[in-house]
Amino acid sequence: MEEKKKLIVVPWDFTNVADNALAHAAKIGLMVNNDICLLHIVSSGTDAKMIAEKKARLQHIVDENSKKYNIPISYYISKGSIFSSIAEFVNENDANLVVMGTHGMKGMQKLTGSWALKVIVKSKIPFIVVQDPPPDQERYHNIVFPVDFRGENKEKMKMAIFMGKYFDSKIHIIVSPSTDKWILKKTNTNLNFAIKYLIQNNIEYEIHNIPKGKLAEQTIDFAQKINADLILIVTTKNITFADYIVGASEQQIIANSSKIPVCCVNPKSSFASASQFMGGWSE
Repeated sequence: MEEKKKLIVVPWDFTNVADNALAHAAKIGLMVNNDICLLHIVSSGTDAKMIAEKKARLQHIVDENSKKYNIPISYYISKGSIFSSIAEFVNENDANLVVMGTHGMKGMQKLTGSWALKVIVKSKIPFIVVQDPPPDQERYHNIVFPVDFRGENKEKMKMAIFMGKYFDSKIHIIVSPSTDKWILKKTNTNLNFAIKYLIQNNIEYEIHNIPKGKLAEQTIDFAQKINADLILIVTTKNITFADYIVGASEQQIIANSSKIPVCCVNPKSSFASASQFMGGWSE
């Protein structure tokens, strides 16, 4: 029996940014031999007639884009809220990745926080959040990998190695100086960890010392400077409502005005063993 392929999930709301997300998903899916599923969320009160209409629209989109990108695409309609249904679907269906379109932060989102981040933190798998379509269907050449003092930084390594192996990407590690000895020690520990596993997996990398300042702003500035294809970050562990109000640093990066795609990895409850980083995409 043929083994079922892993899924790349694209949350679908019939907008241009969803189209852009699909273009990125197709680019990745063709490289790693994953299928794509468009996930459309409707409210629990949606009637059968409306669902039938949406199924017809989705089938047309699936047929059209399967031919356009030459990749298998399916769709699924789920009843519920985007803040829970996306995570539930990907966690239950053994998905590899979510590629989600966003308009950045506009209007009330500047006060209440990016809805994208609220969706992301509930999932067990990485999200790539995009605003524009990819400039081409080639590899992701340059990936920005900020390193700070947080232990969760180590959990980005599997994704960095995946991108390096499948896309022959160059990882640009950026580090901001600190006069605090404890922060400096923790940052150097994370830096050495990253270097070790990138070398062991033959991934090209470069280390950049960036000016002192807010890491989110410095990350965006650096990514723009080198025309990066992707920024790879880890989300805040145990994010709180206050983080949404004041704006967690990753929220600022996700909604960057340069519209650079951002890959978000959620920290697990406990760190994975180092041996997992020696592998590729998934076991």
